Amino acid sequence: MLGTVFAVFVVLLFLGIPIAGAIMIPTILPSLVLPAFAGNMKFLLRAVVSGLDSTPILAIPLFMLSGAIMAKGGISKKLFDIFAMFIGKVTAGMPCAVVITCLFYGAISGSGPATVAAVGAMCIPVLIELGYDKKFAAAIVATAGGLGVIIPPSIPFIMYGVTTGVSVGELFIAGIVPGFLIAFCLMFYCWIYCKRNGEDKERIAANHKALKDKGMFNVLKEGFWALLTPVIILGGIYSGAVTPTEAACVSVFYAIIVSVWIYKTMRLRDVITYMKDAVKSYAPICLLIAFAIAFGRVLVLLKAPELISDFITTTFSTKYAFLIVLNLVLLLLGMFMDTASAIAILGPILLQTAESMGINGVQFGVILVTNLAVGLVSPPIGINLFVAAPLVGESSWTVGKHALPFIGFFLIALLLITFIPAISLVLL
Repeated sequence: MLGTVFAVFVVLLFLGIPIAGAIMIPTILPSLVLPAFAGNMKFLLRAVVSGLDSTPILAIPLFMLSGAIMAKGGISKKLFDIFAMFIGKVTAGMPCAVVITCLFYGAISGSGPATVAAVGAMCIPVLIELGYDKKFAAAIVATAGGLGVIIPPSIPFIMYGVTTGVSVGELFIAGIVPGFLIAFCLMFYCWIYCKRNGEDKERIAANHKALKDKGMFNVLKEGFWALLTPVIILGGIYSGAVTPTEAACVSVFYAIIVSVWIYKTMRLRDVITYMKDAVKSYAPICLLIAFAIAFGRVLVLLKAPELISDFITTTFSTKYAFLIVLNLVLLLLGMFMDTASAIAILGPILLQTAESMGINGVQFGVILVTNLAVGLVSPPIGINLFVAAPLVGESSWTVGKHALPFIGFFLIALLLITFIPAISLVLL
């Protein structure tokens, strides 16, 4: 029966059935074929309801809402000005400032595409004006936007925690060092690119002078509230003062206060619109999580985790062989599946196997999400590419081709994260 369930699921995916439907149908199938199967309709209904009856899951729409409000509030522009003022004049300083802006904005939005949209719309025109190739500029933002799902607060980390039972707070803390490591690798390639291709030093110097003429104090004063955002969110979680869900709630109120009354870049009445958008964005994810949890419980009844674990442990004799194959599989799946679907389906199934191989559940979550972050910028379904490409009037394939070197350095960071557990676990 297990083979039939997986076969139906794969066929539905290839037929283009919406992912929620592709999960729901094989979830119901065993109860229809086997009347005595424990996973009957009542069991499935309870699984759907209990799966959504979770406090951590509330953090997803709240972080979506705060990210949307801060994007409207111009937070990314103020962050970029600060970093450009300090490092904009050195070699590759401006591209590196874009990477750092994505890093910090990721600590606000929790989403890769949202980071690309907010930072790209503001930074790409600046880079083009300074003489950088537009495809290179789009590739930077598309790849660095992946930091939005790794640096906390991360919506994929919340989904992984909800579907597997791993602590969301520990996942957030575990994502900090890997996020900075990936950012460093991306900035190193920016430096290599600029050394090889050169930069328009005159335009860069003029832009840097304009920022300095504005006054360091004024730039820092304008960006202070933007810089304080990740400090409040992560500091509250790390200190134990708030849970991730409470931090998400705090971030919404903070976003409203900063955008409406401090920066005055939006009106209070606009918040209602962003609330509606957050609900619309969250509803499909909510449905996906509900069906994925029910699907996972059916697979447990069919003993799928045990069978997969036995197969892997007998096929791969060492943890390192398993990790190599795991990364290859996840990278391949990340090219064709969206992040939410992959986490909801693969997380609960593979976690038990990973733990049986001696891999910490938190580290496994970081490995899983980092792989899928690469998928965000990998053709053919790299969502970040589809967000960045229209900003420069190019196809997603063209931007994806120019993103390949960035992906290469992203993969170097992934290998370090995979085989050096301390990178993820050092702060726990």
